[in-house]
Amino acid sequence: MSSPIPRLVLGRLGIAAITLLIVSVVVFGATQMLPGDVAEILLGQSATPEAVAGLRKAMNLDQPAIMQYGSWLWGLLRGDLGTSYANSMPVADLIGGRLVNTLRLGAVTAAIAVPLALSLGIATAMYRGTAFDRAVNACIIAVISVPEFMIATLAVLVFAVWLKWLPALSVNSDIDSITQMLRVFAMPVITLLCVICAQMIRMTRAAMISVLDSPYVEMALLKGASRSRMVLRHALPNAVGPIVNAVALSLSYLVGGVIIVETVFNYPGIARLMVDSVATRDLPLIQGCAMIFCIGYLILITVADLIAILSNPRLR
Repeated sequence: MSSPIPRLVLGRLGIAAITLLIVSVVVFGATQMLPGDVAEILLGQSATPEAVAGLRKAMNLDQPAIMQYGSWLWGLLRGDLGTSYANSMPVADLIGGRLVNTLRLGAVTAAIAVPLALSLGIATAMYRGTAFDRAVNACIIAVISVPEFMIATLAVLVFAVWLKWLPALSVNSDIDSITQMLRVFAMPVITLLCVICAQMIRMTRAAMISVLDSPYVEMALLKGASRSRMVLRHALPNAVGPIVNAVALSLSYLVGGVIIVETVFNYPGIARLMVDSVATRDLPLIQGCAMIFCIGYLILITVADLIAILSNPRLR
């Protein structure tokens, strides 16, 4: 019997493509429903109706929504995100530098969060029911119960206002040494770690406990396998799929967490750029930033599903 893996992989990629198309419709429709008129905002309240109508025609805003969507989608497929209304610059150029800053912040957070969360998740599963397990779970519940903006606000209050250890704002241009880099990234990374580590630890712990309760793991214990060998040799390889899904789902929380963190700490990333563009109703810039966030989220989820399919021994 042939392996079902190619069919499952192609099916998952097809679902991702359809999902991305649906997301593009939602993003375009949501931006069209924003209050206010772009032409009036750009020209000011003293603009004449003729000037507003002329600007709307120049920016193709007088066309039906379906035609605007088709033109925008065709440009998106060609890699053209359009031109910013407020800056008259290509959206790709405006996003480029900010995207690098956001990816740098996300990479630093992920490099710390993934090893830390996986270690704690596996450890709590190995020693479940102990004081260590209960203490970690209590901390996780406490962190999950607090919204991201509250964690960011408390971090500013404690480390910037009271202790004066760290700057309240994260200005990327101030980095000229490793010490300065640590000062700039410290509070945004701490806030994002609280957002994603708690979920990742819980899901990793649940996945490991499910595998540790399997009959073959109990058989390995009866044969005299040590606890570390039982986890690393028998349990962990069979929990790769659920753990990868846990990591991908947890990292996807960076999408929402980055928006709040960049706004609170004034970090010059793509999320901050999108928030600023909403004030001027710069539709192409809002749509470009939103699609990049959606694509990043979809890539994480799709990669997790593909790894789960490829790592499932029953499918091979």
